[in-house]
Amino acid sequence: MTTVQTAATGRKFPKFDLARLLGTVFEPTFGRRVCILIDLPDLAEAKGMAFLNNPERKVQRKAHEAFYQGLHGGVMEELALKGGEIFAYEKTGGSNLDLPDRCVDMEGNELSLEKDVYSKYDLVLCISTFSATAPLTAFAKQYGFRGATLHGLNDVILSTGLAVDYNDVSRDAEKLRASMTKADWVEIDFTVEGHEEMTVRLELNRQEAQKSHGLCQGDAPDVANLPAGEVYFVPTGAEGQFPLKYEDGTLGRLTVTGGRIIKAELIEGKQETIDEHNRKLQDDPMTGVLGELGFGTQVLPVSGADIQDEKVLGTCHLATGRDDHLGGHITPDQFKRRQNATHDDILFAPHKTPNFDIKQARMHRDGKTTVLIEHFQPAEYLRKALES
Repeated sequence: MTTVQTAATGRKFPKFDLARLLGTVFEPTFGRRVCILIDLPDLAEAKGMAFLNNPERKVQRKAHEAFYQGLHGGVMEELALKGGEIFAYEKTGGSNLDLPDRCVDMEGNELSLEKDVYSKYDLVLCISTFSATAPLTAFAKQYGFRGATLHGLNDVILSTGLAVDYNDVSRDAEKLRASMTKADWVEIDFTVEGHEEMTVRLELNRQEAQKSHGLCQGDAPDVANLPAGEVYFVPTGAEGQFPLKYEDGTLGRLTVTGGRIIKAELIEGKQETIDEHNRKLQDDPMTGVLGELGFGTQVLPVSGADIQDEKVLGTCHLATGRDDHLGGHITPDQFKRRQNATHDDILFAPHKTPNFDIKQARMHRDGKTTVLIEHFQPAEYLRKALES
């Protein structure tokens, strides 16, 4: 088997093999109808696959190169799949916002996702700019298909996070899930250069931990988020403070009470960025609800896309907004405005947040407090769980 070694991890990865990936994730595949969904800001770019000539459509072009051409280059025959078409829908503008029903095929014909895709295909591969896991999971349960969401696809993800054996990923995720399940709470201490420490406590109420492990086998409706490799909880409450690095580089201190971010304060950067966040929190308080606590389980290089980078062992992340796709109760209809009903990950990782550190993340379970992460490295407890 051909392997690729990355300098960042020292780990050797097998060469990306679409047949192996789809065959492992979706076993069985015989006779299943498969299609690819992409998003475009202008659906006119779908006709004749005009988006292939636009250098700004990096994700969509990668979907065509690695998945569409791969399927039609022998993978369909190898896995006994049918179909293989591409459909495009209009870009939503936010993570996990509801998908529009209108779509087009590559000849520009206008179609319906519900009538022409969800109800007619068994395997749906959504390769998009923004994550579609939450809405696609709801449609999978309604129409009975299986699928995978692969937003932000790039070359690093293809050669590492999608090149691994997902049976191995699933086993490691289960080892770590079992080591954290039914925890009472998790506390995370943050240190920010030149500033005071902050601590946030997530109440977990002894819930069963869940895993994103990449396997979507059998015929039960389900959607895998790829690359996978994560243990996650839906917090039942949260208190404290944590730092947030905004897209423009501004660093803020977020105060959490009752499981919800109630205010942001400036640490460094632009006050206007903080003011805008506070306006949104006041206008639509549901945008501040913490709907997820997640821990990465894989040894992977940084890809520059959170879809992979949040799966790296030693990192953790919180998420605000809807969590119905994770087994939570926060649904789009609870938000003041539907366009606010996103699920937005807040990733804590060295490359993403170089000016602050996770001093320690610890879990309380069965009357004992155990360290999980220190300085973005898995503590002994997690390392031993993986070795078991």
